[in-house]
Amino acid sequence: MALEDIHNYYEDLVQHYIRALELDRTRDADYLADLCCLVLNQLPAHYIRYTVDMAYFTSDEKRHEMEERVIYAVTSAISWLDNEEHRRDHREEQ
Repeated sequence: MALEDIHNYYEDLVQHYIRALELDRTRDADYLADLCCLVLNQLPAHYIRYTVDMAYFTSDEKRHEMEERVIYAVTSAISWLDNEEHRRDHREEQ
């Protein structure tokens, strides 16, 4: 077994949702990295070896629940990152 084959399925969902929102086109790499960290820290780990397994071994209800969790976590993280006070604090740290 190759350990590099194992990954957190939520990472796939988060990246897909970020692309769907086109944030990868409107935000810089630092923002996206911060966003991904904030989002993934709000979500449970769900490790898999093959993404295709999710189609066979996860119910539609469970997949929908996972997608809803991602939407909520991304929305919350964007709100926090876009908060003017946070941007000001971040600039002062640099």
